[in-house]
Amino acid sequence: MIDFLIIGGGIAGLSAGARLSNHGRVTVLEAEDALGYHTSGRSAALFEQSYGPASVVELSKAGASFLRDENGGYLTPRGLMLVGGKDQGEVFDRDIVDLNMQAISVDDALRRVPILNPDTVGYAAISKGAFDIDTDRLLQDFARIIRRNGGEVLTKCKVSRIQKDGSWRVEAGQVFEARNLVNAAGAWVDQIAALAGITPIGIVPKRRSMARLPAPGGHDVRNWPMMLGTGETWYAKPDAGKLLVSPSEADPVAPQDAYADDMVLAEGLARYEKMMTQPVTRVEANWAGLRSFAPDGTLVLGPDPSDPSFIWSAGQGGYGFQTCPAASQLVADLATGTQSMLDPAVIAALSPDRLRG
Repeated sequence: MIDFLIIGGGIAGLSAGARLSNHGRVTVLEAEDALGYHTSGRSAALFEQSYGPASVVELSKAGASFLRDENGGYLTPRGLMLVGGKDQGEVFDRDIVDLNMQAISVDDALRRVPILNPDTVGYAAISKGAFDIDTDRLLQDFARIIRRNGGEVLTKCKVSRIQKDGSWRVEAGQVFEARNLVNAAGAWVDQIAALAGITPIGIVPKRRSMARLPAPGGHDVRNWPMMLGTGETWYAKPDAGKLLVSPSEADPVAPQDAYADDMVLAEGLARYEKMMTQPVTRVEANWAGLRSFAPDGTLVLGPDPSDPSFIWSAGQGGYGFQTCPAASQLVADLATGTQSMLDPAVIAALSPDRLRG
């Protein structure tokens, strides 16, 4: 008998599994042949403590020390620069408040990113509190903790049937029996809930596309900050000597192995290009990921009110990696009846109860 059977081998499932493995036998089922195949493997991999709704910010703050200190730390300095056009002052002013950023001169911004176009850039701001996250090591370390505590992490296990008769019986190539079922299936969480006879919570998967460009003009981009267009209309992030550029779209789609929309990607690249002196001459690769949102845009964590043995770890949106230390601890605390260190108002804002009429 498995104590906690977790469906989903992305950051939500693996982090929850690592925490729960201290309380019982854990098995993680991943449908694909690799962990973190979908959204987790296509993340922008940035930690910015002020990014997201209030409950997300509280989770990020609560888990920051884990990401900084655990196993030597998962964070390296990156910085975040907000870039606004000359006609975007009003949106820029809202963004710097929301993101807790400090306005800088355009000349200062040019010193940091020399390809910015002074003819089109009218506003800039900086945050030094943004960091790259070593997402692959984080995923693998959580999986390692599960195995070290006697659990299993299984790939190529697509769930086809779920029954409840005292305990949960889950068919995924073979039959697994568990006392508790943790739904961490990302874009597919509502489908898993329906299979289990639990009312779905209205998760909406939203596509975000990405392109990898050669280093613009041959520049060394390694120490450039991540750049964010005002109103989150595009972003660009250095990655292994290249530049990742996204149109920052949030287009609702059905759960799927996502791919970039060529037109949306082209429009986003044009918005980025307008702020730069170096044109986009070549796209080396492109892809897309799905970020999954609850109706109110924040995470869904904890037991379902209709059946406490069905536990949600869902709705991570674009915040999965930066919230995972605190979010997974909350899932484990709620699943085991342990007192959480989080404020009760934050817990209520994340509870599945809020989405039930």
